[in-house]
Amino acid sequence: MAERSSRLEVRLVRRGFSDPQVAVGLLEEPWLHGLADDPLLLDALGATADPDLALLGLARLLEALDPAERHTLRDTLTSSKPLRDRLLSVLGASTALGDHLARHPRDWHALVTFELRDIHPGTEDFRRELHRRMRTAGTDRADALRIAYRRCLLTIAARDLSGTTDLPQTAAELADLAGATLQTALEIAAEEDPESAGRCRLAVIGMGKCGGRELNYVSDVDVIFVAEPQEGVEEHLAMQAGTRLAARLTRLCADTTGEGTIWPVDANLRPEGRNGPLVRTLASHLAYYQRWAKTWEFQALLKARPVAGDAELGAAYAEATAALVWQAAERDNFVADVQQMRRRVVDAIPAREVDRQLKLGPGGLRDVEFAVQLLQLVHGRTDLRLHSPTTLQALEALSAGGYVGRADAASLDAAYRFLRAMEHRIQLHRLRRTHLMPTDPADLRRLARSLAAHINDDTNADPVAALQREWKRHAVEVRRLHEKLFYRPLLDAVAELPAGVIGLSNEAAKARLEALGYADPAAALRHLSALASGVSRKAAIQRTLLPVLLGWFADSADPDAGLLNFRQVSDALGRTPWYLRLLRDESAAAEQLARVLSAGRLAPDLLLRAPEAVAMLGDPQGLQPRGRVALTQEIQAAVGRAGSAAAGVAAARAVRRRELFRTSAADVLGRFDEEPGAAVDAAGEALTVLNAATLQGALQACVAEWEAANGELPTRLAVIAMGRFGGREMGYGSDADVLFVHEPLLGVLDQDAAKAAFTVCNQLRTLLASPSTEPPLLVDADLRPEGRQGPLVRTLGSYEAYYRRWSHVWEFQALLRAEPVAGDPGLGERFRALIDPLRYPGAGVPTQDLLEIRRIKARIEAERLPRGADPTTHTKIGRGGLADVEWTVQLLQLQHGHVVPGLRTTRTRAALAAAVDAGLVGAEDAAVLDAAWVLASRVRSAVMLVRGRPGDSFPGEARELAGVARYLGYGSGHTGELVDDYRRTTRRARAVVEDLFYG
Repeated sequence: MAERSSRLEVRLVRRGFSDPQVAVGLLEEPWLHGLADDPLLLDALGATADPDLALLGLARLLEALDPAERHTLRDTLTSSKPLRDRLLSVLGASTALGDHLARHPRDWHALVTFELRDIHPGTEDFRRELHRRMRTAGTDRADALRIAYRRCLLTIAARDLSGTTDLPQTAAELADLAGATLQTALEIAAEEDPESAGRCRLAVIGMGKCGGRELNYVSDVDVIFVAEPQEGVEEHLAMQAGTRLAARLTRLCADTTGEGTIWPVDANLRPEGRNGPLVRTLASHLAYYQRWAKTWEFQALLKARPVAGDAELGAAYAEATAALVWQAAERDNFVADVQQMRRRVVDAIPAREVDRQLKLGPGGLRDVEFAVQLLQLVHGRTDLRLHSPTTLQALEALSAGGYVGRADAASLDAAYRFLRAMEHRIQLHRLRRTHLMPTDPADLRRLARSLAAHINDDTNADPVAALQREWKRHAVEVRRLHEKLFYRPLLDAVAELPAGVIGLSNEAAKARLEALGYADPAAALRHLSALASGVSRKAAIQRTLLPVLLGWFADSADPDAGLLNFRQVSDALGRTPWYLRLLRDESAAAEQLARVLSAGRLAPDLLLRAPEAVAMLGDPQGLQPRGRVALTQEIQAAVGRAGSAAAGVAAARAVRRRELFRTSAADVLGRFDEEPGAAVDAAGEALTVLNAATLQGALQACVAEWEAANGELPTRLAVIAMGRFGGREMGYGSDADVLFVHEPLLGVLDQDAAKAAFTVCNQLRTLLASPSTEPPLLVDADLRPEGRQGPLVRTLGSYEAYYRRWSHVWEFQALLRAEPVAGDPGLGERFRALIDPLRYPGAGVPTQDLLEIRRIKARIEAERLPRGADPTTHTKIGRGGLADVEWTVQLLQLQHGHVVPGLRTTRTRAALAAAVDAGLVGAEDAAVLDAAWVLASRVRSAVMLVRGRPGDSFPGEARELAGVARYLGYGSGHTGELVDDYRRTTRRARAVVEDLFYG
């Protein structure tokens, strides 16, 4: 006996049993006695997903049968291969269906009598047969419904697992089973409440996978309820009746009884979601969709299909809503809305589940479905062949119409079938709703064995490893195709196609570009044609790159500008080997380039003046701002090689242009995002350092030319930065506010020194601002004593005399931001020593001067705000804007700088932090002021980056405003939120200013 058991264990191990000892024990049970000698039965068990589970399920089934039934089943198992394969495949794959057979053992007959050989799946005959079986009864209707449902499910699973049906057939049968279940539940509800049934006509509209006839084994069944009053019944009474019937239908399907549950009925896709009425009339549905519905609701309606209830009403609903579905692509921000919803789905996945998600994760089922639906909605307006609610049918139609390449469609079809098959097998085990790849080794082994026929692996490796490789291969392919699917055919429309390939028509390509957000699709097609046509290496590489680049452009506020700028850069660099290699091999560089080119005008304009700066994007440190020492050394070396002041300043401006691109590109890509409470404005610091080095180089060039013509310069020169330049807080559109100070050399006449100093400084200003291919640096000296009427350059003594006798309090206030930046360091420090007692007066601010500061501030607000400007959104002079915050901080510096060392800084945020540390400002008030200052500064930077020219107000043009919003982190369609947030932030800041500045 022991030897026989041992031999049997070996045979079982060879057939894939994991616990042969337990299996031998089961085979020795009376109801299984003798079956161990049947090699066909053992082979059939070994072919299942889990032979141990299959044998255990068979033992439980035979044990539950009476002797006569047990004998019949044993005989049928040994004589009928079809039944043997179906029954054992179910028992080896599904613990839940094994439990059902153990409770209702006579249901094994369903696998014999319900073979569906004469009833084609999806036909009305099939649905009627399902419905008939749902109505075969017991006494408790809810339990009878569940028993009948699982009896039908048993048959569908057996056909699926034994290979009689493929995935689309199985999913369609599951959807038809759901429809029959809903119909039966509705009839039961009507029988229980005939009064409600007599008051209304109720139709159940299948949505999602149920509506698309591609349902999972376990899924919420998405529905919408629509009702109409019976003749003579008031509408509100009919809706109440319909609501009672719909609620009862939902409970019949979703409640848990002794027979478990079927599935939840989810009506949250209805108008207003869970906050809206459960049941509406057709007119009420249409009114909502025409006025209030969002893009995703039309996308959901693409799969709407009557599945139960009043057939005539259901057909009327489907016909009426279909017209709305195929107009959805004409809505503003259509593609952006769909893409944003997909991103939200991915972002909502818990981090621990992302790598296991078959449905929602990157490369999952939802990627396929969203891409297919997006293409359907865009092109289905004019092509009725695309109106299928079923994903694989729609994909086939998209391929036939040339909207998706044939090879891509085949790959996507195969991946979708494989991922859905995985999902089905995982759910079937315990009939639980899940889309996660299991982690338990036994579950993985069972899954791998059940999908062996779907895995292309000839390495004879571990089946679990083969499954993992196949899954990852399909997921990567889905993600790749998801990213290119919407864009690749656009290139086929403008490039020469191989013989026999169906291409996207010109009009279809324009429709797709328009849906993507391109304002001028005809121009976009011309750019694509110029980039992708031909047989050159350049065209071939760009045909590979453009599908992804087009997606990045479409995800920006101005896709047209992105594509145009890319064409111009490529025209300039397309024959340069390193450029194409960079974009092809460095995906991060290509994405960064696309984002920079479509983010506004400033960075692309800078790049187009010297396209070789693209190389920065391929260097991990390429967008790191360079320090003052490195910049000064490079500029001085370039100036030293120049033969004239004009050439030297041009060389300095060229370096500045390149570094402006580096800074603006880094800013666009989010490298300068402000840390809360940071004392340094990173972008402002980078721009200040760059402009200071440029001034130093320009001064060197002008001095060198003067000395070449006249000998040694008879005076020392220093450049003092003022305003935002002195505060190290410059923006892209800021002028360089400066004071020029000189100090004659010993023995030199003052007038000779002054003349030389004026010549040099005036030439410096002129050359830095002169028309050129390089961006100008406007040097503004209007803050000097006497303003424009005073001399451009003064001696240190002249400044001292003026400030002692004639200056006003606002001039001392302006000196709070004075900082030496170029020229003679010693002279700069002597100037600083001169002004420190003036800007940090020991006695504080006299009352008269305090009143004068407040009067000037009020006058600026009243008189200098541009005509028509909105004071709530003007970033400089508007309420709660830059001037409000800066004047408040500067008043604190004037009052307390002599006793609080931390206030002796030219930086606004650093001074504000010092005021908090000194107890002069509450931390909460300071945080409000800081937030307003940072936001206003970033808005000004965004305006310059987007428009290419400075501005203190939000742009009026929609695309420019969208670009500003995108820079500030607001998604497409959320520009209104930006303006609201700005007004709220600055309104709070103004309240603090009223308290601290005006007292």
